[in-house]
Amino acid sequence: MKISLKTIPHIANKIAIDLNKSDVVKMTKGLEPIAKEAEKILSHDAKQEMALEEKTHQICEANEEEIEFNLVDERQLFFMIKKKLAPEFGVILNYEERYSDISHKILDELYEEDLIHFDVTENRIKNIIYNSITSFITEASELDNIIMDKIKTYKKRYIPGTDEFDILYEKIYREELTRRGME
Repeated sequence: MKISLKTIPHIANKIAIDLNKSDVVKMTKGLEPIAKEAEKILSHDAKQEMALEEKTHQICEANEEEIEFNLVDERQLFFMIKKKLAPEFGVILNYEERYSDISHKILDELYEEDLIHFDVTENRIKNIIYNSITSFITEASELDNIIMDKIKTYKKRYIPGTDEFDILYEKIYREELTRRGME
């Protein structure tokens, strides 16, 4: 599953919290600097994928007539172009490999910035970070269902996409994250 810019601060906080809870990492400057470094790396990765998708859209739009004339499946073509351009943008399309790579980058940055000390293998720390990312993503889809169900119980009808809906969604989202110890 793709990481959205909106969820990155929450994932970064989860990484910091999980590293703190692990009892194998000593934080030299607290949770916030760790979350900030994780957020920086996650944001860079997400923006790289957004740039890749924008370039792919541009190519598809430039060849729209030919695509329609040849009755090409646009989704399949989009993915094929994205796959071909991915190395140029430094994007790993396989999410398992991608999250592993991101976890390693976060670990390297935390170590180089002297934000953490540990006496276990780097792989163990990387796995904590990787599990934070993947478990958040898994819980995010579950959370979305819970939030939508809660919004449906309100007497007032909220329409997805409106500012009012987005504000309410974000409020409930943060409450759920806090209730689950992820924020």
